Amino acid sequence: MPAYALTIFTGAFLLFQVQPLIGKYILPWFGGSPGVWTTCMLFFQMLLLGGYAYAHFTTQHLKPKKQAYLHLLLLGLSLALLPITPAESWKPTIAGDPTWRILALLTVSLGLPYFVLSSTGPLLQQWFGQTHPGASPYRLYALSNAGSLLALLSYPFYFESAFTRQAQANLWAMGLGAFVLGCGYCAWRFRKLSGADTPAAARVEETPAPAPTWSDRIYWIALPAVASLLLLATTNKLCQDVAVIPFLWVLPLSLYLLTFIICFDNPRWYGRPAFGLLLTLGVASVCHLLFAGFKATLAQQIVGYSATLFVGCMFCHGELYRLKPHPRHLTSFYLLISAGGALGGLLAALVAPAVFNSFLELHVSLWALGILAAALCLKNRSLPLLWALLAGVWGATLLVPVLRLTASSWYTGTAMAFWQELKGFYSEQWWGISLLALLTLGCFGDLRRVFVRAWRPRTGSFAVTLALLLGAILLVQVKDSDRLAIVGCRNFYGVLAVFEYDKANPDEHYFVLQHGKITHGLQFADPVKSAWPTSYYGRNSGIGLALDNLPERPEGRRLGLVGLGTGSLATYGLAGDRLRIYEINPQVEQLARSHFTYLERCAARIDVVMGDARLSMETELRRRELQQFDLLALDAFSSDAIPVHLLTREAFAVYLEHLRPGGVIAVHISNRYLDLLPVVHNLAQHFDLGMAAIADDHEDDWWLYATTWVLLTKNRAWLASDVLKQATEAPRENMPAIPLWTDDYASLYPILK
Repeated sequence: MPAYALTIFTGAFLLFQVQPLIGKYILPWFGGSPGVWTTCMLFFQMLLLGGYAYAHFTTQHLKPKKQAYLHLLLLGLSLALLPITPAESWKPTIAGDPTWRILALLTVSLGLPYFVLSSTGPLLQQWFGQTHPGASPYRLYALSNAGSLLALLSYPFYFESAFTRQAQANLWAMGLGAFVLGCGYCAWRFRKLSGADTPAAARVEETPAPAPTWSDRIYWIALPAVASLLLLATTNKLCQDVAVIPFLWVLPLSLYLLTFIICFDNPRWYGRPAFGLLLTLGVASVCHLLFAGFKATLAQQIVGYSATLFVGCMFCHGELYRLKPHPRHLTSFYLLISAGGALGGLLAALVAPAVFNSFLELHVSLWALGILAAALCLKNRSLPLLWALLAGVWGATLLVPVLRLTASSWYTGTAMAFWQELKGFYSEQWWGISLLALLTLGCFGDLRRVFVRAWRPRTGSFAVTLALLLGAILLVQVKDSDRLAIVGCRNFYGVLAVFEYDKANPDEHYFVLQHGKITHGLQFADPVKSAWPTSYYGRNSGIGLALDNLPERPEGRRLGLVGLGTGSLATYGLAGDRLRIYEINPQVEQLARSHFTYLERCAARIDVVMGDARLSMETELRRRELQQFDLLALDAFSSDAIPVHLLTREAFAVYLEHLRPGGVIAVHISNRYLDLLPVVHNLAQHFDLGMAAIADDHEDDWWLYATTWVLLTKNRAWLASDVLKQATEAPRENMPAIPLWTDDYASLYPILK
């Protein structure tokens, strides 16, 4: 058994260690979007399904000797295809949805080694079951998930910071070599299995193996599918609202794997009533966060979404373990589990962006959890689960308003003010409370025989009602968030919407472009006011002062902008100027031209370059098409999901090549959760640049936002001009000491606010 256990553990470790590694390699190539990781997860889940299918069909239809020789051949080929580092030729050269390019890249670079690793768990467990009759292989599944969890946790906390990407890839290749030796040893031992004239799975069992029902098989797919969808939806939500970094890939995936470990280790760890109660409370807390939007703090979002993911996956995987078959059907069980996981990945990566105009996967996964809970109540006629769900609903009814009001009243007002607001909340929601009261009375009346555990035919209707109530709440949240949107669209790079406000008031009528919950510019409808620079780009902002005080040139200024938004900065373009805008999302340009007029009204010549800004500038550099920018504005960091690859040493080296001598780089570092000033400070020191941080926090006009811009240039005399010197903040004392960000190292932990 030690050989099987060590090989399974090593294979699982390598399987999940390579996921953040390869994701980190290709993330800068495709714009740093959360969609990159979602596409990677789809690839991993599809290959996992392929590996499980391979394990199932070979054990069903091949003799042990042929199984062993086939697997040895694949192991040798996987070594021959090393290294796994993707070639530079895979970098995208045109704008558009890169999903299929990412999938092709991963297939060529990693396909066969990942396929072989993914088949290890079920295949070696099946071999173990044949060579060790009577021993349960299911604890090896828990061991496999433990190896996966260790790989995920060790990556952001050790491997990512201790080794360069190339060193990580080399270490992974060495680990694959060790795995091949262990797996080859197990295969060589297995080929000698006595009585091996028939496929191993077809050998006669000492005791009959009951065949699983079709109902069980449906749940084998549905439960992991919902858990997988919840995992990807939670990961996407965290990445969109914080940043696209390995830690926020690893945290949800680690919790997901932890639930597999707990549930498949021993049935005593999963209690249906307890997790039914926690599931309802968790879903209610996520609904609260969805309604709160950007008002929720970073800690509330990470804890709320992560805790609900854990509870939801515990519920799904705990119920899945209850439905586990006889070990003879082990490979088909794992095959359908992986099919469910792949189905969830397909829904999140391909179906949702094509069907929805906004981010609704989280809503769908939560409602699917509610439907599954109701279905399991009906299937098992489980009164304890129904009571737990109902108790959770009432607990949430009491808990959610308290969570909502503590942020606004508990610390800033008196206890009496808090109580008044709490009463106000319940008076607003009287219809929901009344519905719950009626539901409880009816349920209690129907379950009055609970002490004799009687289940009546109509009892299940209460569970169905709870599921429908959850769907109604989620629908209300979607309608509430989109009620002022006049257009919405979605693609690989995220969700965009244009909102219209104060239409009845011509003086205040305006439009806003949002990416998720983050404003990317606004414009007044009034012809005069529509020429005003608004939001982050007022005349007193760092970028406004920089543009108004740039030296004039007879041939006009050359300006660069990373991130189009509504095109607000085009208001600073003068006749003779050239403004070159880099934008990765084609839909941003479409909305900027169809619903806003900044680009149309600009007096400067405008060129919009579609594609990732860094890759585009690297391509221009290779072609010796130096842009000679007088000013390059980096406006890609005001949202919460920042593209880290645009703030590294390698990125700034490219920017500086495109600047005129004495040119300026303006970095917009306004951010709710991240303090980016130490990052920019390190870059300034590394490249010997003068630095001025300009914050305009005292604007009286509502259409001008408080912002912080950092100006970097070798022209220190320009920074010392009276206008800029007066606006520059004093150097910050006790600035966090963090390492210089590079493509191999960038950590957000030290700069969290």
